[in-house]
Amino acid sequence: MKKTIITFLSIGIILSSACKKDFLDEKPLDFLSTSNAYNNSSDFNAAINGLYNRVRTEFYTNGDRRPFDYVYGCDIVFDGQPSTERHTNMIASYAPQGGLNIPLNHWSALYKIVSEANTVIDRIPGSSMSAADKTLNEARARFFRGFAYRTLAYLYGGVPLNVKEVESPKTDYTRASKVEVLAQVISDLKFAAENLPAINAVSDGQINNLAAYHLLSEVYLAAGEFQNAVTAATSVISNPNVALMRTRFGVKSSDATKNVYWDLFQQGNQNRKNGTNREGLWVVQFETDVPGGAAVSTGIDGSYQFERNFAPQILTFRLAGSNVQPFLYPRSDYSGGRGIGWAVSTKYFSDVIWQGDFNNDIRNAPFNFVREFVVNNPAHPRFGQVISTVNPPAGITVPRRDFYAFQSKVTTPGDHPDGMFQDKSQLLLKASAGGTYADQYMFRLAETYLLRAEAYLGLNNLTNAAADINVVRSRANASSVLPANVNIDYILDERMRELGSEEKRRITLMRLGKVYDRVKKCNPYYADVLPTYNLWPIPASEIERNNGSKLEQNPGY
Repeated sequence: MKKTIITFLSIGIILSSACKKDFLDEKPLDFLSTSNAYNNSSDFNAAINGLYNRVRTEFYTNGDRRPFDYVYGCDIVFDGQPSTERHTNMIASYAPQGGLNIPLNHWSALYKIVSEANTVIDRIPGSSMSAADKTLNEARARFFRGFAYRTLAYLYGGVPLNVKEVESPKTDYTRASKVEVLAQVISDLKFAAENLPAINAVSDGQINNLAAYHLLSEVYLAAGEFQNAVTAATSVISNPNVALMRTRFGVKSSDATKNVYWDLFQQGNQNRKNGTNREGLWVVQFETDVPGGAAVSTGIDGSYQFERNFAPQILTFRLAGSNVQPFLYPRSDYSGGRGIGWAVSTKYFSDVIWQGDFNNDIRNAPFNFVREFVVNNPAHPRFGQVISTVNPPAGITVPRRDFYAFQSKVTTPGDHPDGMFQDKSQLLLKASAGGTYADQYMFRLAETYLLRAEAYLGLNNLTNAAADINVVRSRANASSVLPANVNIDYILDERMRELGSEEKRRITLMRLGKVYDRVKKCNPYYADVLPTYNLWPIPASEIERNNGSKLEQNPGY
């Protein structure tokens, strides 16, 4: 963290000091500057907190569009209101120059994380911290640098690799190979995993050794080092401080109509407080009306606009024979809060992947994957009746922007802040609703099992791959998969079933080079998808300003 302060000396001081050569030497005593900002543990903690904030902004709170670039244009949802903002017309969405500059937005944000992590690392040797604190802060910074470079490598392939603080203008960057970038990420994450505190020794939301091993396993997969991926994932799975949640827990566990998968996503249930949730490995924190907590109780600004994007806009839904709206809107219930129907579930997500286990898989229970809506407007002639997306009334097509199946984890039914209600007795929300008021999983143990299954698949050990998948499926009360039926598409389907809309799907598909294949198979909406889009372009502005050397563009752009 750097602050530049300009001080103006009075004329009298200038005149009386004119004969001294050092009178302009700045000696900061009580303000931050580049020479005193990185000295003690408090300084470095502030810098690390800045990195947490940048990660939360990039993946969750940067408005109602950019965080969702990690989901749109993939296999799980399509654009309910056609716009290049939501990857309709992909050639325009991914243009290297002009327009939306989606690739530039994420490139800049991720390199800012790299830059600030490099500064922390390079300033550690000159600090007054103890040896233990120096190691801890280096581990933290290297985790964030690895996290950012891992994402850059998946999105763009080989990228400029810089692991030193930049102290002067530089315009001669060249692209390292993807192999070289991943090797650096692995080095950073190994150091982090070996030196970060144990998961049960950190506060909620803080990175820890198991979060680092989880991410390391994923990056080993990207590098094709499957046995190392197994080893890293096993370090997480075998740790006694974590486990899949198999019995009811948390704030609403007394509600006998729900199940343990539902518990995972209830407000207040994501963290390890009092050892309750042992499944979350890294949980991104949202504290409503707390400075630095992002969310506010009176509006959508600063919140994760998950609800807004992923829940249907049932306001405009009508049934034949009446122009009265059947559903009160916006309402803090299982109709989706103040959703506006931008991220419409594909039929593959809402229907196809559940075949064979539709009624027994608890992840697909009616309160987890909402398909039935009760007409709750007393003025409507069909008041009290159920309208289903599975068997819609005549003349109603599904899915469409105002009527489709969606996961309830995108919203907080009945748990919106008091400041968001216009009439709490009726659960009616204000027009400024649309945020999701719950902490969010960045990494969850169920995903670690699926990463290890993928590693076993890479080793052609289908028996162990199936065993890991079946650990996740058994918790869900789903039927077991046979080893012979395990392939990468099955694992991607299982990730969709288990992680669904919480997953940053683009990261997974781009890591595997599978955007094109999965969109062609699962999402006919994005009919203009090309193999080119397995990588994003290097932003044109980066190529142009790098005039001291040639920054190569990705093929097809």
